[in-house]
Amino acid sequence: MTMHVLICDDSGFARRQMARCIPDGWDVEIAFAEHGEEALELIRAGKGDVLFLDLNMPVMDGYETMAQIRQHDLPCMVIVVSGDVQAQARAKMLSLGAIDFIRKPIDNEKLSEILAAYGIYNGDISADNRHVESMAPTSAPFDEKLDAYREMVNIAMGRAGENLAQLLGEFIDLPIPNVNLLESNELSMAIAEINQNESVSAVSKGFVSGGIRGEALVIFNDTNTQNIVELLKYDTYESSGNVELEALMDVSNILTGACLNGLAEQLDLSFSLTHPVLLGQHQGLAALLSDNVKKWGKVMAVEIGYAIKARNISFDLLLLFPDKAMDEIYSRLVGVNKEHK
Repeated sequence: MTMHVLICDDSGFARRQMARCIPDGWDVEIAFAEHGEEALELIRAGKGDVLFLDLNMPVMDGYETMAQIRQHDLPCMVIVVSGDVQAQARAKMLSLGAIDFIRKPIDNEKLSEILAAYGIYNGDISADNRHVESMAPTSAPFDEKLDAYREMVNIAMGRAGENLAQLLGEFIDLPIPNVNLLESNELSMAIAEINQNESVSAVSKGFVSGGIRGEALVIFNDTNTQNIVELLKYDTYESSGNVELEALMDVSNILTGACLNGLAEQLDLSFSLTHPVLLGQHQGLAALLSDNVKKWGKVMAVEIGYAIKARNISFDLLLLFPDKAMDEIYSRLVGVNKEHK
């Protein structure tokens, strides 16, 4: 008997990746949704016996979607597929009725174990013949490449959020990352819009591997600094300047280290990292970045705005790549995805 499988994710790249992991021997009809509202419509239409659900999406996210499924008692088994695997995120979704979690990128063995455990499918786990339309690296349009970069960063962002949550014991609110290709002068204006406060601090770290290089910036609003120091429980008897600097360095090292490890894993690379550099404290954002935005003519800029709402803390991670790295990144993403299929 054919089972209706629904894949809900705002990324077309992620939807295709999930569909390619569905075992060949599982008799399914696959439907797709870009956000929760669309998924609910399809479930009500009988297209969602099993729902693979992302968490961070526009219009209606995974949490809201799961709450609606439970409230209206919709006939659907939900498996969360997300880059955000914080303990609190997992606990919340399981409490709402999701049957399990799968970390992105998809692990086929983990998927088969979950399907078998719940009696959904226990046959051959091979997905070698599962055909899903996809673009070759050389023919993919620009928007499709941006979507692939966004999904790559989404996964890495979740890894960094998980590490930070474990260290701080707080839930980290994760956004949908912004990915844009900009001229260097446009980047200056775009970065200025990240934080409207006059005084910020920033820490920079460079990275390189396999012909891909870039720079990671963690930008802190100075009004958050004391809250971060208190959350990290540093010795308050030290001078305030040293404590603030230590806090900025520690948080930036956790974020950039975990995020870049997440990127490297997806690209089958191992990045070499430079030592973190404090670009400045208590300065205007334009002054902090003036020496860094002129390195490349065009820049792929990735903005991730992390927040700890319970502590009124927010900071931005900005990943900058020269535009020449874009094709290499996309080729590696598609190639690694095919190898791990």
